[in-house]
Amino acid sequence: MHTVTAKTARIAIYGAGAMGTVLGALLTQGGLNVDLITRNQDHVKGLKQTGATVVCEAENRGFTVRVNALLPKEMQGEYDVVFLMTKQRHNAEILQFLTPYLRADGVVCTTQNGLPESGVAAVIGKERTYGAATSYGASFLGGGKVALTSKTDGMSIEIGGYENGGEKLGLLAEILSFAGQAIGKAEFVKQTDNLLGARWSKLTINAAFSGLSVVTGLTFGEIAKKHKSRLLALQIFRECVAVAKASGIQLAPMQGHDIEKLLCGTGSFKRLFAYMVLPIAMKRHKKLRSGMLRDVAEGRKCEIDYINGAVVRQGEQVGVETPVCKKLVELVHGIENGLYETSYENVDFLNE
Repeated sequence: MHTVTAKTARIAIYGAGAMGTVLGALLTQGGLNVDLITRNQDHVKGLKQTGATVVCEAENRGFTVRVNALLPKEMQGEYDVVFLMTKQRHNAEILQFLTPYLRADGVVCTTQNGLPESGVAAVIGKERTYGAATSYGASFLGGGKVALTSKTDGMSIEIGGYENGGEKLGLLAEILSFAGQAIGKAEFVKQTDNLLGARWSKLTINAAFSGLSVVTGLTFGEIAKKHKSRLLALQIFRECVAVAKASGIQLAPMQGHDIEKLLCGTGSFKRLFAYMVLPIAMKRHKKLRSGMLRDVAEGRKCEIDYINGAVVRQGEQVGVETPVCKKLVELVHGIENGLYETSYENVDFLNE
């Protein structure tokens, strides 16, 4: 083993798409040496030629940072930390490819949506597996450019070890703190011993908004504003929380708020309160559109099976019905296969 710090660590962002480019740009801007790696040749070309350009849509500004960009075939040597930021569909194959590029005591920190840690650990081992629940959104523009669709004061990352002692949490927190410095937010990164609770809180947000973004074409803010989609989002919240509770999972607070108390109370008054507060709760991320919507629009299979599908599967294991999540998975697959079109009218199908 060798002792490393954030300044001396070899760090890679594997899967430098929208989210990965934002994180890589912020870490680089903060003063760290990071490799941004993606198979997208046009994006790598733009990153190499002009740097990473981040357009902060919610704040009407932007910045460009010179970064180290690589294609996977250009990778050399071994890394201390790899932030895995690809889609989950090909995790086993990607992790087998990455294993020779990890130091003996190197770790993978997956920022992927859903519940990816068990699959990562199956390839590289639990002791090398860490997870991060991210609270920001981004859209891919290409050619070295991405859009940050969340306000910087709403950005955060919660990190934890996956069924291990968390020996590398300090290093990961130190590394990510440099991204916090870049946006002027000291509390950008938080360590947790309840990674599963943090994962389920993030999964609940994604299940409520990302799938609905695919079927309606709306931003998160528009979903929270329109009556029918707002009711559906709240119903999905209740399904997710019910599954988590039945599974013995304590949901972690999201940006200081208790999701269950804020949005999943019983009784007419509490439901009315949840209805009124949802657009306010999503204000910082109102311009975000799901990355799954872009995938479907460009003819790719999306990650619905790892988001709402994960809720459905876990619900079946613990005996909790998840009818809206189940219909949402069916509808998204129908859109992927050309049976339906993305339209706000799809909310009527989900309400049947």
